[in-house]
Amino acid sequence: MTTGLANTPIESLPAFAEILRDQELFGSRDEEGVGNSINSWFDALMIQSGIGVGPSVMLFLCALSGMTLGGFIFILQENLLSALMLGTIGFAAPVIVAVTLRQRRQKQMMAQLPAMIDELARAAKTGRSIEQCWELVGNDTSAPLGGELQECSRRMKMGEDLSQAIKELPYRTGLVTLNILVTALSVHQTTGGDLVSVLERLSQTIRDRLLFLGRLRAATTGSRATAVLMLALPVCIVIFFSIRDPFYVQKLMESDLGRKVTLGSIAMEIFGSMFILRILQNSQRS
Repeated sequence: MTTGLANTPIESLPAFAEILRDQELFGSRDEEGVGNSINSWFDALMIQSGIGVGPSVMLFLCALSGMTLGGFIFILQENLLSALMLGTIGFAAPVIVAVTLRQRRQKQMMAQLPAMIDELARAAKTGRSIEQCWELVGNDTSAPLGGELQECSRRMKMGEDLSQAIKELPYRTGLVTLNILVTALSVHQTTGGDLVSVLERLSQTIRDRLLFLGRLRAATTGSRATAVLMLALPVCIVIFFSIRDPFYVQKLMESDLGRKVTLGSIAMEIFGSMFILRILQNSQRS
């Protein structure tokens, strides 16, 4: 005698792949230190950029880009210092592309967020459960935000409750604003209340936040452009003189004073770049 359960096929879900294959991560959330912070930032960049490659693949692309550009300059000029400088720029190029893609993706998701929450509130008015509303909105929302919502729906289908399924949503998107939505839905699931009213107020709050961020970016456009110019100008000057005179850097490093000034300038450039990029990142955080 066979039961109906034995004849029921198991639906294949993409989330099942995570059961068999661990997600590749360089960093650990349980450790501290500068190295682990850099690894965790790199892991988050790969996830939030949406490019769909692991950290090891990105490092391979960085190494390939650096060796290609550096080797090309070395063949042209036969100068090791120039090749190392251009190779470093080539190594950083894929990371810069990933950062640009992440910013563009986050901007698109922030633009989609208020309409998504409005639709979630309208779906809640029909009497559906919050899980059903989430699945409905995820299917109706276009990428990139729709893909993240559907990932949460797949987790719920696998047996996770709402709070557990959406807990990683702010980390996967890199949007601080989504913490508000996750917290509101988690609290509602625990304590209850008027979900429709909460979602409508949340939608208006996010719209006000977007308006403030837009005004902030408009007011700081000149300052951000000046900061980027300050970071790029010294590198561009050195590259220009190195192309004009292949032995320019070598002559500069042969002098004791030139070597000290150059190394000190490089150290201050790195420190200033980290400081300015940190300020720019905090001012653009959404």
